[in-house]
Amino acid sequence: MFAEKFAAYQKRYDDLHKLMEDPEVSMNPTRLREITREVSDIEPKVEKYREYLTTSEALERTLELARDESDLEMRALAQEEAEQLKTRQEKLLSEMRVMLLPQDPRDDKDIYVEIRAGTGGEEAALFAADLYRMYTRYGERQGWKVALVDENRTGLKGFREVVFEIKGKGAFSRLKYESGVHRVQRVPLTESSGRIHTSTATVAVMAEVDDVEVEVRQEDLKIDIYHASGHGGQNVQKVATAVRITHLPTGIVVAVQDERSQLQNKLRAMSFLKARLYEMEVEKQQREITENRRSQVGSGERAEKIRTYNFPQDRLTDHRINLTEHNLPGILDGDIDEIIDALVLADQEEKLKAAGVEV
Repeated sequence: MFAEKFAAYQKRYDDLHKLMEDPEVSMNPTRLREITREVSDIEPKVEKYREYLTTSEALERTLELARDESDLEMRALAQEEAEQLKTRQEKLLSEMRVMLLPQDPRDDKDIYVEIRAGTGGEEAALFAADLYRMYTRYGERQGWKVALVDENRTGLKGFREVVFEIKGKGAFSRLKYESGVHRVQRVPLTESSGRIHTSTATVAVMAEVDDVEVEVRQEDLKIDIYHASGHGGQNVQKVATAVRITHLPTGIVVAVQDERSQLQNKLRAMSFLKARLYEMEVEKQQREITENRRSQVGSGERAEKIRTYNFPQDRLTDHRINLTEHNLPGILDGDIDEIIDALVLADQEEKLKAAGVEV
């Protein structure tokens, strides 16, 4: 049973604490850091296991009381408490199962989000702007720092393309399921006859990567410097500070114009390029995974239609997990925690099944 694994964590945790009391270890800063790091890694599992043991012991005592108590009122109270403890025990077991899953090393990374208008002309660009607002508002609700990187606006305040950065703990872990094709069904502002149109926008969520994770050769880059543009395309700076980098082997082009200096824009553009290249490699690896081992939720490949926003019926549908939510105004204002929670849960369940762990 997987609970035995937690018992092993408990033993290792106790052994590590004994090691930390050893004078030889305490005098060796390198060894002490290693032990402290391992203690920090397994401590959440140990705390969860201890809570599970305490709850299980309390449940056993309460069930015994419910069996042996002659007073009917006291027996009923004991049975009620036992039901609550049983529910708590099952919840702890579920959380322990999830703790056994390998963690995505990118989960705590900052991210770049790229939104592009798809089919639907001006309406698709307006929908891209709606998605941009949804994610920026969600980031603000989470206390994350959101910064615009690059934009290509249309005349009606839409976006042909917009790239922004989100910095904050857990940003990738929460938003990584958003990558894919988003579809909207509504009457466009530009439609005089009142007909419902279907338009799309693509979202790509990419984790920032360290220099050691992605190697980019200088000879593979073409770097252009140009004047940053404001809304509507007018130049807003006399000095050329915007930076466009083309990665010649892949044809990937990234542009950054939001920072005040050319150096700042170049550094951010290189960071964005590395994130794009890393995401490309991750997608390549995922395609190589056999179909029966692929996650139902996955990372949301860009060609995959993942979600529909139906305005006439005030309905959002996530096609990956057959989730339906209402209140589109609230959702587009950043109230998407319940949707993300459902995606996280579905992903965890699929990974547990793939790992042969009973859900």
